[in-house]
This record gives sequence, C-alpha cells and structure tokens, in this order.
Amino acid sequence: MGGGARYPYPKYVWSPAGGWWVRPSNWASNTAIVAGGMAAVLYAVWRVSANNEQRITQPSRFIPSMLWAKEYEDRKLKLDKDK
Repeated sequence: MGGGARYPYPKYVWSPAGGWWVRPSNWASNTAIVAGGMAAVLYAVWRVSANNEQRITQPSRFIPSMLWAKEYEDRKLKLDKDK
C-alpha cells in the first residue's frame, strides 16, 4: 500500500507547504502554536459577540446565551405574566 517508492525530485523547487515528503521535526509545537492562536481569536470574537448581544423579543424559555449575555446578569428569565 502507498504511492510507491520515493522518486527523485528537483531540489530547486520551493513550496510553502514544505515540498515533497516533508515531515518537520517540530510539527507538534507548530500545531500547538496554531491551536493557541486560533483559541485566542475565537475568545476575542466570542467576547465581542457577547458584549454586543441584545434581544429584541425576550425568549419564552432558557437559551444557552443567557449564561453570558449582560442582559441576563441576574440569571432569571423574566416571562410575561399575561400569558
């Protein structure tokens, strides 16, 4: 199984992905750095979204975003008593 034997390739060709049959020795640390960067960006987007979230119509039941939205800091759902 596999793609066959490794064949000779031109050494002058440069590739941003590393070229033919690349296996960098520091792939684990590169992966950890990229995962950390992605987590930081995700956290920043999450915070901006949570700070700007506003509900025009109030939900009739619990929804997960009520845990972090500033609008529901008292953690109680204010339902209309008319219903």
